[in-house]
Amino acid sequence: LFEKAVAKPLFSILCLINNSAVRHDLGATGVNMLLKPNIKLKRITDITPALLKSRSITGLILDVDNTLSTHHGQKLTEGLEAWLALMRDNGIALVILSNSKEKRVKPFAEKINLPYVSLGLKPLPFKFRRALRVIKTSKRNTAIVGDQIFTDTLGGNLFGVTTMLLDPIKPESSARFKFKRRLERAVFKLYKIKNTEVR
Repeated sequence: LFEKAVAKPLFSILCLINNSAVRHDLGATGVNMLLKPNIKLKRITDITPALLKSRSITGLILDVDNTLSTHHGQKLTEGLEAWLALMRDNGIALVILSNSKEKRVKPFAEKINLPYVSLGLKPLPFKFRRALRVIKTSKRNTAIVGDQIFTDTLGGNLFGVTTMLLDPIKPESSARFKFKRRLERAVFKLYKIKNTEVR
Protein backbone atom coordinates (compact mmCIF):
# COMPACT_ATOMS: atom_id res chain seq x y z
CA LEU A 1 0.00 0.00 0.00
CA PHE A 2 2.77 2.42 0.94
CA GLU A 3 4.68 1.66 -2.27
CA LYS A 4 1.60 2.28 -4.41
CA ALA A 5 0.34 5.37 -2.60
CA VAL A 6 3.57 7.14 -1.70
CA ALA A 7 6.92 5.60 -2.65
CA LYS A 8 6.52 5.34 -6.42
CA PRO A 9 4.89 8.78 -6.88
CA LEU A 10 7.52 10.45 -4.70
CA PHE A 11 10.33 8.74 -6.63
CA SER A 12 8.85 10.07 -9.89
CA ILE A 13 8.54 13.56 -8.41
CA LEU A 14 12.15 13.60 -7.17
CA CYS A 15 13.36 12.54 -10.61
CA LEU A 16 11.26 15.30 -12.13
CA ILE A 17 12.58 17.96 -9.76
CA ASN A 18 16.13 17.07 -10.75
CA ASN A 19 15.25 18.04 -14.31
CA SER A 20 16.68 21.52 -14.95
CA ALA A 21 13.60 22.62 -16.90
CA VAL A 22 11.38 21.85 -13.93
CA ARG A 23 13.72 23.70 -11.59
CA HIS A 24 13.41 26.70 -13.89
CA ASP A 25 9.58 26.45 -13.83
CA LEU A 26 9.55 26.47 -10.03
CA GLY A 27 11.00 29.98 -9.93
CA ALA A 28 10.68 31.66 -6.53
CA THR A 29 8.49 28.89 -5.14
CA GLY A 30 11.53 26.76 -4.34
CA VAL A 31 11.72 23.03 -3.93
CA ASN A 32 11.16 23.27 -0.17
CA MET A 33 7.76 24.98 -0.66
CA LEU A 34 6.24 22.54 -3.15
CA LEU A 35 3.60 21.32 -0.70
CA LYS A 36 2.40 24.75 0.42
CA PRO A 37 -0.60 26.27 -1.41
CA ASN A 38 -0.63 29.94 -2.35
CA ILE A 39 -4.25 30.23 -1.24
CA LYS A 40 -6.27 28.11 1.23
CA LEU A 41 -10.08 28.32 1.23
CA LYS A 42 -12.96 26.24 2.56
CA ARG A 43 -15.00 25.68 -0.60
CA ILE A 44 -15.13 26.43 -4.30
CA THR A 45 -17.68 29.22 -3.85
CA ASP A 46 -15.18 31.15 -1.69
CA ILE A 47 -13.24 31.91 -4.88
CA THR A 48 -14.46 35.34 -5.98
CA PRO A 49 -13.83 37.48 -9.05
CA ALA A 50 -12.19 40.05 -6.78
CA LEU A 51 -9.74 37.46 -5.42
CA LEU A 52 -8.85 36.30 -8.92
CA LYS A 53 -8.43 39.87 -10.16
CA SER A 54 -6.08 40.65 -7.26
CA ARG A 55 -3.87 37.78 -8.43
CA SER A 56 -4.27 38.54 -12.18
CA ILE A 57 -5.83 35.11 -12.65
CA THR A 58 -7.94 34.64 -15.78
CA GLY A 59 -8.08 30.83 -15.93
CA LEU A 60 -8.84 28.05 -13.46
CA ILE A 61 -7.90 24.38 -13.69
CA LEU A 62 -10.46 22.51 -11.59
CA ASP A 63 -10.28 19.18 -9.82
CA VAL A 64 -13.56 17.23 -9.57
CA ASP A 65 -13.59 14.76 -6.68
CA ASN A 66 -14.22 16.50 -3.36
CA THR A 67 -13.83 19.87 -5.09
CA LEU A 68 -16.87 20.19 -7.36
CA SER A 69 -18.63 17.05 -6.14
CA THR A 70 -18.15 14.29 -3.56
CA HIS A 71 -15.62 11.57 -4.36
CA HIS A 72 -16.88 9.75 -7.48
CA GLY A 73 -20.20 11.59 -7.13
CA GLN A 74 -22.21 13.24 -9.91
CA LYS A 75 -24.18 15.66 -7.75
CA LEU A 76 -22.98 19.26 -7.94
CA THR A 77 -21.82 20.75 -4.66
CA GLU A 78 -24.08 23.44 -3.22
CA GLY A 79 -23.82 26.76 -5.06
CA LEU A 80 -21.68 25.38 -7.90
CA GLU A 81 -24.01 26.31 -10.76
CA ALA A 82 -24.26 29.92 -9.62
CA TRP A 83 -20.49 30.06 -9.06
CA LEU A 84 -19.78 28.75 -12.56
CA ALA A 85 -22.11 31.37 -14.03
CA LEU A 86 -20.33 34.07 -12.00
CA MET A 87 -16.93 32.93 -13.26
CA ARG A 88 -18.12 32.88 -16.87
CA ASP A 89 -19.72 36.32 -16.52
CA ASN A 90 -16.34 37.64 -15.37
CA GLY A 91 -14.43 36.11 -18.25
CA ILE A 92 -12.69 33.34 -16.29
CA ALA A 93 -11.70 30.38 -18.47
CA LEU A 94 -12.42 27.01 -16.86
CA VAL A 95 -11.23 23.45 -17.48
CA ILE A 96 -11.41 20.23 -15.47
CA LEU A 97 -8.21 18.26 -14.79
CA SER A 98 -8.89 14.99 -12.97
CA ASN A 99 -6.89 11.89 -12.20
CA SER A 100 -10.05 9.84 -12.69
CA LYS A 101 -10.87 7.90 -15.83
CA GLU A 102 -12.92 9.43 -18.64
CA LYS A 103 -16.00 7.38 -17.78
CA ARG A 104 -16.15 9.20 -14.43
CA VAL A 105 -15.12 12.67 -15.62
CA LYS A 106 -16.98 13.01 -18.93
CA PRO A 107 -20.58 12.80 -17.59
CA PHE A 108 -19.82 15.34 -14.87
CA ALA A 109 -18.03 17.72 -17.23
CA GLU A 110 -20.90 17.52 -19.72
CA LYS A 111 -23.39 18.23 -16.94
CA ILE A 112 -21.72 21.58 -16.22
CA ASN A 113 -20.60 22.21 -19.82
CA LEU A 114 -16.86 22.32 -19.17
CA PRO A 115 -13.94 20.96 -21.19
CA TYR A 116 -11.94 18.30 -19.38
CA VAL A 117 -8.71 16.35 -19.25
CA SER A 118 -9.01 12.93 -17.62
CA LEU A 119 -6.29 10.60 -16.31
CA GLY A 120 -4.40 13.73 -15.29
CA LEU A 121 -1.49 11.92 -13.56
CA LYS A 122 -1.29 14.71 -10.97
CA PRO A 123 1.10 15.65 -9.38
CA LEU A 124 3.11 15.09 -12.55
CA PRO A 125 2.81 18.29 -14.59
CA PHE A 126 2.49 16.87 -18.09
CA LYS A 127 -1.29 17.12 -18.48
CA PHE A 128 -1.33 20.55 -16.86
CA ARG A 129 0.12 21.68 -20.19
CA ARG A 130 -2.81 20.15 -22.05
CA ALA A 131 -5.29 21.85 -19.71
CA LEU A 132 -3.53 25.17 -20.28
CA ARG A 133 -3.80 24.74 -24.05
CA VAL A 134 -7.54 24.15 -23.69
CA ILE A 135 -8.20 27.43 -21.86
CA LYS A 136 -5.46 29.36 -23.67
CA THR A 137 -4.04 31.13 -20.63
CA SER A 138 -0.47 31.50 -19.39
CA LYS A 139 0.96 29.94 -16.25
CA ARG A 140 1.19 33.39 -14.69
CA ASN A 141 -2.55 33.94 -15.12
CA THR A 142 -3.76 30.46 -14.14
CA ALA A 143 -4.57 28.68 -10.87
CA ILE A 144 -5.20 25.04 -10.01
CA VAL A 145 -8.10 24.44 -7.61
CA GLY A 146 -8.35 21.18 -5.68
CA ASP A 147 -8.62 19.49 -2.30
CA GLN A 148 -5.41 17.43 -2.18
CA ILE A 149 -1.93 18.64 -1.30
CA PHE A 150 -0.08 15.71 -2.87
CA THR A 151 -1.84 15.95 -6.24
CA ASP A 152 -3.33 19.41 -6.85
CA THR A 153 -1.03 21.63 -4.79
CA LEU A 154 2.18 19.72 -5.48
CA GLY A 155 1.36 19.37 -9.18
CA GLY A 156 0.46 23.05 -9.51
CA ASN A 157 3.65 24.16 -7.78
CA LEU A 158 5.75 21.85 -9.96
CA PHE A 159 4.09 23.25 -13.07
CA GLY A 160 4.36 26.85 -11.92
CA VAL A 161 0.75 28.02 -11.56
CA THR A 162 -1.00 29.56 -8.55
CA THR A 163 -2.28 26.86 -6.19
CA MET A 164 -5.64 27.04 -4.41
CA LEU A 165 -6.32 24.35 -1.81
CA LEU A 166 -9.87 23.67 -0.61
CA ASP A 167 -11.29 21.59 2.22
CA PRO A 168 -12.63 18.27 0.92
CA ILE A 169 -16.42 18.27 0.58
CA LYS A 170 -16.74 14.94 2.39
CA PRO A 171 -14.09 12.75 4.08
CA GLU A 172 -13.16 9.65 2.10
CA SER A 173 -13.56 6.20 3.65
CA SER A 174 -10.75 4.20 2.01
CA ALA A 175 -7.54 3.37 3.89
CA ARG A 176 -5.45 4.96 1.13
CA PHE A 177 -7.19 8.31 1.43
CA LYS A 178 -7.20 8.22 5.22
CA PHE A 179 -3.41 7.75 5.10
CA LYS A 180 -3.00 10.64 2.63
CA ARG A 181 -5.15 12.91 4.79
CA ARG A 182 -2.96 12.14 7.82
CA LEU A 183 0.08 13.16 5.81
CA GLU A 184 -1.72 16.33 4.76
CA ARG A 185 -2.43 17.24 8.37
CA ALA A 186 1.30 17.00 9.04
CA VAL A 187 1.95 19.39 6.13
CA PHE A 188 -0.67 21.81 7.48
CA LYS A 189 1.13 21.82 10.82
CA LEU A 190 4.59 22.14 9.26
CA TYR A 191 3.69 25.14 7.10
CA LYS A 192 1.09 26.59 9.48
CA ILE A 193 -1.46 26.63 6.67
CA LYS A 194 -4.59 28.63 7.48
CA ASN A 195 -7.53 29.87 5.46
CA THR A 196 -6.80 32.90 3.32
CA GLU A 197 -8.80 36.00 4.15
CA VAL A 198 -11.00 37.04 1.25
CA ARG A 199 -12.46 40.52 1.14
